[in-house]
Amino acid sequence: MNLNNLNEFGGNYMKLAKFLLSIFFVVILLSLATFAQEEVEMTTEEWEAEMSRLQGKQSTLTSEVATLNQDIENLRSTLSGLQDPEDCIDELYALVGATRQDVDNFRNAVNELDGKIRRKEGPKADRQADLDALKRNKISALPEFFDKVHNRMQKALDEWIDQPAVISYKVVKGDHLWGIAGKQAHYGNSFAWPIIYKANRDQIKNPDLIYPDQVFKVPPLTEEEKAKYEKLRANYKPAPVQ
Repeated sequence: MNLNNLNEFGGNYMKLAKFLLSIFFVVILLSLATFAQEEVEMTTEEWEAEMSRLQGKQSTLTSEVATLNQDIENLRSTLSGLQDPEDCIDELYALVGATRQDVDNFRNAVNELDGKIRRKEGPKADRQADLDALKRNKISALPEFFDKVHNRMQKALDEWIDQPAVISYKVVKGDHLWGIAGKQAHYGNSFAWPIIYKANRDQIKNPDLIYPDQVFKVPPLTEEEKAKYEKLRANYKPAPVQ
């Protein structure tokens, strides 16, 4: 509970004490008004009994108010013994050998790297090296940073899948798009040849005519393209041999 909450709690206790006293006086006034409205002459015994009942209520309320006042004093004593929150922060930073400026600089570095990881600003290996450096910093052990640096940012890096780079392939005699696409170094699926054709339309006028020494781009397949051409291959049934 922080200082503001304790002060608020103490104030609520004071309000409750005043409220109980107010209730007591209202009860007495209502009781007297009721007796007056009834216009019934009370016997001495009845009067003494009613006064005894009201005095009992007064005693109970007075006791409760005293208890509340003691609780308030205890809270005030607790408040006076609490350490200033700012001093606590400085002591926490001192445990990892850091100043407030050191922590501010580390926070900025964490936020900057987190943004690069989320945007996938590669190379991925460089971002991993940056994160490893942050992990080695003792400041990363502070509660503000520990989960983000050691868990969440690492998880984001682990889920970062680099797209394979575009491959350059130099055509040799006897090559055709079907065969180039079927190479394991490329797609391993000859049915994906249209991807190479589309990527090199500036050089290929007719997909059946390619020439030695032409250099083609072999772009990576998307997951959707992989599924499409794999399905074509799976459903392909060669014509029966006559």
